Amino acid sequence: MKDTETRCRDEQEILEGLKQAVLNFEPDEAVEMAKKAIDDGIDPSEAIEKGVGRALSIVGKKYEEGELFIIHLAAAGEAGSRAINEVLKPEIEKRGDKAPSRGKIVIGTVSGDIHEIGKTIVSAMLLANGFEVIDLGKDVPVDTFVDKVRHESPHILGLSALLSTTIPIQRDVIEALKKEGLRDKVKVMVGGAPVTDEWAKEIGADAYGTDAIDAVNKAKSLVEAS
Repeated sequence: MKDTETRCRDEQEILEGLKQAVLNFEPDEAVEMAKKAIDDGIDPSEAIEKGVGRALSIVGKKYEEGELFIIHLAAAGEAGSRAINEVLKPEIEKRGDKAPSRGKIVIGTVSGDIHEIGKTIVSAMLLANGFEVIDLGKDVPVDTFVDKVRHESPHILGLSALLSTTIPIQRDVIEALKKEGLRDKVKVMVGGAPVTDEWAKEIGADAYGTDAIDAVNKAKSLVEAS
């Protein structure tokens, strides 16, 4: 049986390996290290926080400082997302653990838009930063967003649009929430390449995330203010 010192060292090595897999943009390796973490008895929430989360924070900081670019953010997001969604999140759900949560967020790419790399990065970053995330995927109908707000009662609804032709759907979702009497029950955050702060204000959104890092910070502020 491992002594405490050896076990702590092994855990640190596994968490470091998970972090490095994400930093090196290696999704398959990230999944394998996440599995190794579970097999070694590491709490999945700890693996998200100290492995994936720390890696994504480093990548995010380097992106902000101009050392890395969106392609690197996307690659790290894919690696982190796969480790979380394929291994760590299912393990949390299987155990019935209640992971520490900053708040619940429903997020998706709006109807007519099949782009989701940015949204996936945001989802992974939010999850790694302690939020409960319900990712609806891409090409999500207005009614689905409304139904999820009604049944899940999230703190925040995230609406992503990567095409200039689909950003009007963000307004449609907000108007539908108003019509159903749900607008005051949820904060709405919008994002995507063609989205601007002016557009967010025009359609009555509560926040605009310029990128994954900004989205996480805005989400924290929205929850803290509610």
